[in-house]
Amino acid sequence: MKTISLPKPLFTKNGSRAVLLLHAYSGSSNDVRMLSRYLEKENYTVYSPNFSGHATVAPEDILEKTTKDWQQDTIEAVQFLKEKGYQEIAVFGLSMGGIFTMEALTSQVAGVVGGGFFCSPIFPVKNTVPENFVLYADKVLKTAGVPNEERAQRMVKIKEASFAQLKDIENFSEQTANKLDQIKVPVFMGQAGKDQMIDPLGVYKTAEALTQTRFTLNWYPDSGHVLTIGPDHKQLEQDVVAFLNTLSWNEEKE
Repeated sequence: MKTISLPKPLFTKNGSRAVLLLHAYSGSSNDVRMLSRYLEKENYTVYSPNFSGHATVAPEDILEKTTKDWQQDTIEAVQFLKEKGYQEIAVFGLSMGGIFTMEALTSQVAGVVGGGFFCSPIFPVKNTVPENFVLYADKVLKTAGVPNEERAQRMVKIKEASFAQLKDIENFSEQTANKLDQIKVPVFMGQAGKDQMIDPLGVYKTAEALTQTRFTLNWYPDSGHVLTIGPDHKQLEQDVVAFLNTLSWNEEKE
């Protein structure tokens, strides 16, 4: 087996304002590394953990987890920042990470002052996530040097398990979508115009459901699904900081 450098959680202590960044379904903290670095330069404390089962050389590790595990990861990540002394936190997520962000906002998790998502299917939309996960898994096994025959056998099981898991994620997302009117803190939505993974127009349905709070909806015409590393990433970074500057942080109350 080859030695592969695996993505580690990112945590940089900086200013008094803390931001939690959550990655995508088949991703890792690398998904949000550029945004993390930008926010650090803007004097934010940033934490980008890896969801359970992620950042390994076995795609099966992801498939052994459930939405309950990842929901718990999100709660624990907020708690991690609180234990470090940050009582007010903004949370953002890419794709699946955005679903767990929005769940935290609907649950009105204490200390979360706002947040949002980038290219997240909060309401179920047409998507190519299952096909893309299979391609991702095959690539991971190839990179890890798994022999062809073993890879083929593992891929059969991976394909089957991923469909069941994606159904679980879709159900969780739908439950979250049904509670969007419970969100009281400001929401940021970023959607890529050339999103090849999910139907980009789904973001408007999410916007319509946010009836009890103000929101910012930004459209990035030239980017694909992984908005945080796409051609519009610099604009996204600036827009996120502009949004963060509108939130009610504790230093303004003291």
